[in-house]
Amino acid sequence: MDDRQTQAARAQAGWAAWQRGDAAAARDAFEAVAQAGVATPQLWLLLAQARAATGADPAAIAAALDRVLAAEPRNRQALVLRGDHAEDDRAACSFYALALAGATDADRRQPLLAGAQAKLDAAAARFAGHLRACVAEAAAGARFEEAVALVTGEKQLFLQQPTSFFFPGLPHRQFFDPAEFGWAGALAAAAPAIRAELDALIASGAGSAPYVQADASRASRGHALLNDARWSAFHLIENGTPHGLNAPRCPRTLAALAGAPMPQIPGRSPMALFSMLRPRTHIPPHHGMLNTRLIVHLPLIVPGRCRLRVGNESRDVRAGELMIFDDSIEHEAWNDSDEERVVLLFEVWRPELTAAERAGLVTLFGSIGIYQGGQ
Repeated sequence: MDDRQTQAARAQAGWAAWQRGDAAAARDAFEAVAQAGVATPQLWLLLAQARAATGADPAAIAAALDRVLAAEPRNRQALVLRGDHAEDDRAACSFYALALAGATDADRRQPLLAGAQAKLDAAAARFAGHLRACVAEAAAGARFEEAVALVTGEKQLFLQQPTSFFFPGLPHRQFFDPAEFGWAGALAAAAPAIRAELDALIASGAGSAPYVQADASRASRGHALLNDARWSAFHLIENGTPHGLNAPRCPRTLAALAGAPMPQIPGRSPMALFSMLRPRTHIPPHHGMLNTRLIVHLPLIVPGRCRLRVGNESRDVRAGELMIFDDSIEHEAWNDSDEERVVLLFEVWRPELTAAERAGLVTLFGSIGIYQGGQ
């Protein structure tokens, strides 16, 4: 029997021993084949398992697995086992993550990868706990807290993704504090008068339309609430023009809005309306058209169980409490109650834009609005 046949026989004997549960005999046979220099990646994998089963040093187990991965870098079983025998959580997670990369949902439900995901999650939780303990006394503010939540994986990163126009260099902020805006206090104080005009509009039974409407002259991108009255609007100013029916009925609302820095762009802005969300209605995640504006909500009729999510932060909607946010960041809203929710909704300039930049944008957007093109 030549040496190759001898090593093949040893490998077979090792496999037979492994099958009958004799890990020590299997290890010895596999070790002999490995020392002869003819071990295949599969035999190195079996040797790693046999070493682990017989209490070998973790470094020896890892060395065998490294031989597998040198030949087959995406061998999932070897990656998971290598993670199990890594020297620390960070090293282990690198192997688990690679094993899971590109796996189908069906693959992830199998014991090997399901176990890897569980170990990855447990390691992430330990890491988050470690960081939280280390910075517990930092008291560095909300931005620092969000940064920690991002690095621990407790929150997802959301950035501005306007559907039509992106202005570079503007901070990626989800919600803004109303106290940052000098006009906000007077607007909030006008809420009772605005609510009275809203009530009269609703009682009239006229003047509302679906918030999302199809434009026959444009290709439809589709929307879950297209032409759906469950999300309706009483427009006050639409595309820069006061609404013929609703605006005259709401003089105190328009007077309150006059103090806000709304864009003035012929044929386009400002925009102001009462946004009505019917009971048990969800506005699905979406992005606004521009990142040069902020959207303001003044909640007026809030039955409870109403929420707004912008990026990775969700807030309860409360009557009279202004919500100012960047709608170019993914956002969605819920009315989980059995009554209607209504907010005054309008747009204002981003405060970071200079007067020159605002003037340039007025010219740019105005030029876009009047362009008809030709073929």
